[in-house]
Amino acid sequence: MANTAVMDRLVSLAKRRGFVFQSSEIYGGLGSVWDYGPLGVELKKNLKERWWRAMVHEREDIEGVDAAILMHSKVWEASGHVAGFADPLVDCKTCKNRFRADDERLKGTPGTPEARCPVCGNQGTLTAPRLFNLMFKTFMGPVEEEAAVVYLRPETAQGIYVNYLNVLQSSRQKVPFGIAQIGKAFRNEITPGNFIFRTREFEQAEMQFLVRPSEDTRWFEYWREQRLQWHIGLGITPAKLRFHQHGPQELAHYAKAAFDIEYQFPFGWQEFEGIHNRTDFDLSRHQQASGKKLEYVDTATNQRFIPYIIETSMGVDRLMLVVLVDGYHEETVEGELRVVLRLHPALAPIKAGIFPLVNKDGMPEMARRLYDDLHRRFTVFFDHGGSIGRRYRRQDEAGTPFGITVDGQSLTDQTVTVRDRDTLAQARVGADRLVEYLRDRLES
Repeated sequence: MANTAVMDRLVSLAKRRGFVFQSSEIYGGLGSVWDYGPLGVELKKNLKERWWRAMVHEREDIEGVDAAILMHSKVWEASGHVAGFADPLVDCKTCKNRFRADDERLKGTPGTPEARCPVCGNQGTLTAPRLFNLMFKTFMGPVEEEAAVVYLRPETAQGIYVNYLNVLQSSRQKVPFGIAQIGKAFRNEITPGNFIFRTREFEQAEMQFLVRPSEDTRWFEYWREQRLQWHIGLGITPAKLRFHQHGPQELAHYAKAAFDIEYQFPFGWQEFEGIHNRTDFDLSRHQQASGKKLEYVDTATNQRFIPYIIETSMGVDRLMLVVLVDGYHEETVEGELRVVLRLHPALAPIKAGIFPLVNKDGMPEMARRLYDDLHRRFTVFFDHGGSIGRRYRRQDEAGTPFGITVDGQSLTDQTVTVRDRDTLAQARVGADRLVEYLRDRLES
């Protein structure tokens, strides 16, 4: 059963602490489009940088690209998106609500007199299913004509496929190798919702790994395990992660095998990353449509083949929601409710809060000197407003792993109190050792 209360409180915290705002809020908002605030943009950046480091910087067999959002319309014709990237929809002629044709709430067969709308309850008001393309269409150039049609990309993968030979030749890689990309994608979703889980503008982190056709199964299993372990390394609760294997009725037309990595959200188990064996479908289609040879030539054996592709495709916004949900905790400490985001320290937008215990006796000046020294190396926050307890609570909600307090003892022996967000344990640390102390705990 969906726990909407938890999601409501998380959405409230996300706005209050500057993680996520409703897009165009002063004009009433824009449906399922979101803006990232000061803390949200930092958290998202940390997730993307950690993914890029694992996929590109720490490996010799993966290269990075950043393909354009706008592509030749024939790319989407060849990929099958123009003809097949559509959902059957049903409209209620009375309340104007729109539903997917496979919505379990629909009563009766849409388009018949017996069909009843699940929202307004009227009978015979549901239209027959109609196909609705999920791609956003626009025009290239000043004239809005059919020849000028282009699309906002619904996925980043096609930009990798059409650049496959360019990357191969410029990087001098050999199969097996991968191409990684992080970028925006756009889908005119029919049933968006659940905060930033399903949105119309989103970001993907995708990697396409090109392999010999005979080695596809081995590499598919390799990447399936690699991706799960990477998520566990973010501190996500392992018991709330699972694989979902696509059955014959779920497999996309291009896929030989597919697994989703799912997380147990308050609204149920949902996918946030997919691992797919796309075979040679994409490169074969682009070779046929473009007339350009996209074969790989093995110079050692003189073999020619179109590589199979093992894809890892992650929704960055969805992963961010996973991290927020998994880190969100409510607990009672000394009779008071404490809300805390237990984010992995390396992901936390703010690494440490710097506090003078009181605003006198030289404590604010020492705290400010510490802030000036630390903020060149870490994202830290100086706060001298309100009681020390309130300041701790504000940083707990922001997911800040450490609180550094300058007190009376600090002025005599140059040590400070460092409070751990999760255990609430406090330690005295020399002010001259703070950089080393934080670095040891943030670089894991």
